[in-house]
Formats: sequence, structure tokens, C-alpha cells
Amino acid sequence: MYHTISISLLVIYSLIGYRIGLQTALTLINHTNQKFHSLPSYYGIFTALGALLPGLLLLATWLTLEYPVIIEIVMAKFPITANPADVNATKLAINDMLNLATGNITSQSTNPVMHQAAAYYTQLLYLSTILLNITLLLVAIGGILLAKSKISPSLTARNWVEAVMRWLMIACSTIAIFTTVGIVLSVVFESTLFFQKISIWDFLFGLKWSPQTAIRADQVGSSGAFGIIPLFAGTMLISLIAMAVAVPIGLLSALYLSEYASHNVRAWAKPILEILAGIPTVVYGFFAVLVIAPALRSLGTHIGLDVAFDSALAAGLVMGIMIIP
Repeated sequence: MYHTISISLLVIYSLIGYRIGLQTALTLINHTNQKFHSLPSYYGIFTALGALLPGLLLLATWLTLEYPVIIEIVMAKFPITANPADVNATKLAINDMLNLATGNITSQSTNPVMHQAAAYYTQLLYLSTILLNITLLLVAIGGILLAKSKISPSLTARNWVEAVMRWLMIACSTIAIFTTVGIVLSVVFESTLFFQKISIWDFLFGLKWSPQTAIRADQVGSSGAFGIIPLFAGTMLISLIAMAVAVPIGLLSALYLSEYASHNVRAWAKPILEILAGIPTVVYGFFAVLVIAPALRSLGTHIGLDVAFDSALAAGLVMGIMIIP
């Protein structure tokens, strides 16, 4: 909540900077006979960037350091854990304190010290947010004034704006590339650890999937079974059900819309199908779990069938609807 306010203020400062830069450029154009290098809007964007870029840098740095600094201050004042050397116990205590501060459920019964630490954490976070907002205001004012002072007929504002946008796109592309590489490396690393413990033969040709193993020595769990064939079979079954739903409905709908439907029917039917294509898959899954699966189970009970809550029929029906477009 606090950080949302800071981001909103930064956006407002940038819009104010844009307005100031645009108005300054228009005033200079009206009072001078010189030809400006760029359109007035570029000078507005240039001034807005003067507030936005330093503000984003400040915001990123502040939010990166805020959490660890506040946690260190709180833990130095309140002994929220009996054994600070125990990393796991310390992390659990910190999570409980954060849950108390945000009003969530804690993992264990809390003591007065934990409540005091949570209140102190909230107080420090509030104070940090106030200081951040004041600093953002000062940085934005300084950036706007500096950018405004640079506005002149010779300022290549368009080149500056395009350069910033180009570097922004490069940064976004780089993040996307590194994210993809990180995902691949993570999968390879975890797969290597997995196949060091599980035979690849058992994985590819095993007939049972029950990945319930003990993670720690003090936990109780089975040895686990990691045969992938049940997953393949389930996937194929769901796919067949989905195709049985989607192929006839989709094919007949396409024939009707292209050959028989009137213009008015086509005008509202096609957007509906396009909306189906735009719904995220997680929404379909949520709908299957909360609506379709209980409905099928209730229907099965009425006709004397025992339908599992996680049946392939529910997943197949929803997937069939999803792939109709």
C-alpha cells in the first residue's frame, strides 16, 4: 500500500514535468523566431524523464535496502527469536512478525515481544515511506528544474527521448533473455539433482506417480514413485476429451459463421469467440476447479456415479471450451 502511493506520486510528478516542459517549449516558440529542433511534445517528455528516471533509480535503491535495514533495526531492539544463530528459526520468527504487522495468521503462538516488534516494524515502514516520498518530491523538483533549464532551440530533445526509449527496450529485452536463460538453467539444475536420486528408466517407464517424500530427516514420508506414464496417460485423456468437445463445436461454428450466419449474427458471435481466446488459461483452470468439477460430482451423485473431484472430464471439458476459437 505504502509503495503504491510512492509509485503513484512519481507518475504524478512525471506528468507535471511533462506539462511544465511542454508549456516552456510553447512559450519559447511563441516568443522567439528561432526554429526548434524537436516538436514541443518531445520537450515535455524530456522534462518528464528528468523527474521519472532519477525517481525510479531512487525508488529501486530505496526499496532494495528498506526491508533488510528495517529488519536489522527491529531485531537489534527486540529479541524475537531465542536462538539468533539458527537461520531457520530466525526466518520463521521474521515471517511471524511480518504476518502480525500485516494482520495475517502466524505459524505459532506469539508473545508480547513479537507484538511490540511488529508494531515497531510498521512504525519504521511508515516512517521510511514518508522519507521516501519527501525524497522523491525533492528529486523530482530538481530533475524538472534541471531539464527545464536545458530547453532551448538547439536542444535535441527528440534524440534524447528516443535514446532513452531505445535503452529502455534494450533493458526489457535483456531482462526477458536472462529470465529465459535462468528458467532453462534452473530446470537443468533441478533435473540433474532429480536424476541423481531417481533412475531415468523408472521415470520414463514407471507406472505410478506419487511424489510424496520426506524432505527433512524429522519428517515422515514414503519413498515416492515418479513414473511419468500416468501423467502422459492423463494428458492424452484430457486432450481427447477436449478435442471431442472442441472439434465438432469449433468446426460447425466456423461453417455456420462463414457460410450461413447473417451479418448481424456474425457481428456479435465473432467477438464472443475472440473473447474466449483472450481469457488466460489460469482463469479456465480456476473455473474448472470451482464450477465444473463440483457440478460434475453433484451430477454423478444424482445418477449413482462416483465422480472424483479432480476427474479428467472436468479438465477436458474446460480445455475443450478454451480451444474452440
